[in-house]
Amino acid sequence: MSTFALIHGAWHGPWCWERLIPELERRGHRAIAVDVRFDDPTATFTDHAATFAAAIDENDHDVVAVGHSLGSYALPWIADRCLLRHQVYLCGLVAEPGRTIAELNREQHILNPGHSAGLAKVDGGTRWIDLDLARSIFYPDCDEEIVTSAIPRLRVQAREPMSQRCTFDRLPSIPATYIVCAEDRMVDPGWSRRVATERLGAEVVELPGGHSPFYSRPAVLADALHRLV
Repeated sequence: MSTFALIHGAWHGPWCWERLIPELERRGHRAIAVDVRFDDPTATFTDHAATFAAAIDENDHDVVAVGHSLGSYALPWIADRCLLRHQVYLCGLVAEPGRTIAELNREQHILNPGHSAGLAKVDGGTRWIDLDLARSIFYPDCDEEIVTSAIPRLRVQAREPMSQRCTFDRLPSIPATYIVCAEDRMVDPGWSRRVATERLGAEVVELPGGHSPFYSRPAVLADALHRLV
């Protein structure tokens, strides 16, 4: 049995893992949805790593950290603080030493540029106002029940993570897997495939579908995670 510690992405919360957790448990694993509070404009990735550490058992030496989208960017800080067996980048943003997400996105065109049209600025962050656009980017292959449940729960996303520089000289050497979703409309799959090998040296696993496989294909995603351990 492994412990899968699940880190949600931007605008989301621990609720987004609600269909994946039962699938992992059916395969004999423990699963924890960590609330890293990306909506807190004062929080840093060091703070998010502390939240992760508090959520797991420090005596558990079989922890697999799974970061979705922005949640993956926190993995170097988490690996620096916690003992991990494996790290999984799920449609994930990959840190680069000395750089910020904003810099990387301007130069490497990681994120769908059209997503910003659906956002409004709020104090310290952004929130979705074009819910149809949010649906088409996050949940294009999800059933209506999922969409109508998820959309109202989208949070404010703080701007702080986009401007926080990766202070590590190099990324952790913990074994890594990158799960690419071939029809991802938020994080460019071509970029994902490239950095998975060039920056992480990670095994690449490709799934069909869009940015939220924990909702659209929870059993398929659980099988992919199960095979890692």
